[in-house]
Amino acid sequence: MTGWVVFDYGEVICGRTTALPDLAATLGVSPAEFEPHYWRLRDAYDRGSSDLEYWGGVGEALGVPVDESTSDRLTEIDIRGWSDVRESSLELLAGLSEAGVPLALLSNAPSSFARFAERQDWMRHFRVRVFSGDVGVAKPDAEIFELLVARLGVPAGDCVFFDDRQSNVDGARAAGLRAHVWDGADAARALL
Repeated sequence: MTGWVVFDYGEVICGRTTALPDLAATLGVSPAEFEPHYWRLRDAYDRGSSDLEYWGGVGEALGVPVDESTSDRLTEIDIRGWSDVRESSLELLAGLSEAGVPLALLSNAPSSFARFAERQDWMRHFRVRVFSGDVGVAKPDAEIFELLVARLGVPAGDCVFFDDRQSNVDGARAAGLRAHVWDGADAARALL
């Protein structure tokens, strides 16, 4: 295997968030009321809006005021919900890293999550890390893949990319990366 291997984070390295019930309870609404607004407003958050802007928008949609203290609490719960990493993914990363394969992370994630992730032990495997909240663009836009490839300093075709969303895989392929829908660590290992 030559070239870079690039991984998404959410639902690839970690499982799906477990925080939605706690987030809804913090705002005093049901998970069923809360969840549509959580996802609908997430793209702007992933593209660089602040924690307070995001949670304020969610609160506004639900008719619940959100101040800075509440926003901080919601952000903390949200980060915790996205922090349950999959052992099989960590084993894959460690094996590739030990074999000398250069690894990169490309994640649609707010900057507050990026700062948390940077302090995690598993992050040592990644030589390059791109978080959408830090750069103001997100997958599946071509611009974020171009930015990634420029940071890697290789042609797009020298990058294998794994993501759980078909739209992001399609965006990566359109930008010239060899992209695959994530189907677990074993399937990725077999592809590589």
